[in-house]
Amino acid sequence: MGHRPGDGRRLVSTSIVWFRRDLRLGDNPAWAAATSTSSQVVPLFVIDPDLWDRCSPRRIEMLTGHLSSLDRDLTEMGGRLRIERGAPADVVARVARETGSDLVQANADITPFARRRDEAVASEVDLRTWGGQWVHKPGTVLNQSGGTYQVFTPFYKAWIARHVDEWPEPGGVKLSDDPGGGWPDPVPDDGTYGEGAALARLDEFTRRVDAYPEERDRPDLDSTSRLSADLKWGTLAPRTILSTVGTASKARAAFVRQLAWRDFYAHLLAKFPHTLDGALKPDYDRIVWRHDPNGFEAWTRGLTGYPIVDAGMRQLVGEGYIHNRVRMLVGSFLVKDLLIDWRLGERHLRRHLVDGDTSQNVGNWQWVAGTGADAAPYFRVFNPVLQSKKFDPRGDYIRRWVPELAGLDSEHIHAPFDAPPLVLAEAGIEMGTTYPWPIVDHAEARERALAAYQRALG
Repeated sequence: MGHRPGDGRRLVSTSIVWFRRDLRLGDNPAWAAATSTSSQVVPLFVIDPDLWDRCSPRRIEMLTGHLSSLDRDLTEMGGRLRIERGAPADVVARVARETGSDLVQANADITPFARRRDEAVASEVDLRTWGGQWVHKPGTVLNQSGGTYQVFTPFYKAWIARHVDEWPEPGGVKLSDDPGGGWPDPVPDDGTYGEGAALARLDEFTRRVDAYPEERDRPDLDSTSRLSADLKWGTLAPRTILSTVGTASKARAAFVRQLAWRDFYAHLLAKFPHTLDGALKPDYDRIVWRHDPNGFEAWTRGLTGYPIVDAGMRQLVGEGYIHNRVRMLVGSFLVKDLLIDWRLGERHLRRHLVDGDTSQNVGNWQWVAGTGADAAPYFRVFNPVLQSKKFDPRGDYIRRWVPELAGLDSEHIHAPFDAPPLVLAEAGIEMGTTYPWPIVDHAEARERALAAYQRALG
């Protein structure tokens, strides 16, 4: 028994490929290692009820669609994806006994939960893990002292200069055709699920990537890659995106830089697992957060009285997604305007986002809260009205997600609470009835937040 990083090879009779967040066959080192060193492979996915039962319906729908697509790909190769339900340590060990498997191949994960899970599985079977979720596996991009970077820019310079490790090449192998007994209810195949659809999205984005720097912050244009969910579920490997997009232009390099951010946050959580629930900078754990259940509920429902914030939170409900620029705004509003603990927001978004990745979510929330790996000082507070005017200049994003404000012109839609009564009346809006008054004054809230941070830091 044991848990080893993927390195050397040995020929075995039967291997299990334990799929987790790597629901693809291409550019998948765990799959490649198993198919190139085994006579038979058992493709396995385990539904852990402790996780499944806490998933939002939209996340379950997406995961189910990806699993069905992976199963179709395996069926074309003469196999099936075996799905079982239960505690992973029990299920993987049972399937290994039933199939006579000598080895379990998987792609590593670095959350505290995943580490405990894999340690439990490794006590029962021979588990070998690979770094198929990242361009550079956590722990491989180190500073000159051999430590983990805590500032992004020097990390990025080392990350982009590092060679990409070689992975095994897949081989032809007999596949198990047992589908198992744990399949969830199917979802309609609408062509958006699985590796093939993800590759098509990557190809489509690559054709327009040169507009990325100018348009990435514009939620009204919705011109980002939308590949974050594919990275979350592993229908695309980040190395595939890196090699496809490349760095031949400033725009392409700017996009690739986002892959480096993704690796950076994974490196941080792997090295500092306490950041899941605590500040990377311990002094910030002394901040006294406000207990404001009514404010938190208004935020989750998109009823704060700040249209850009409300649009983002309603997009979360409608799509299981929020535009990246708006994620920063809704996060800043919760933490700095309402002075509500960032961990409450992090958990809410992680549960509902279809691309909710733990290390990314934690890293970004700590960035917004000023408690994490960020060279900027804590007193950065986004003004929701100014940000709205800058990045949604015509108000089209707001009109889509806050339709009760659709009748306002582009001048007043960002701050209807400042609009003249006649303008509101012509748009059919009665403040406090049609749309809420702001639940907080931004200028006053900013001063309150800065004072709370200053008290915590002594």
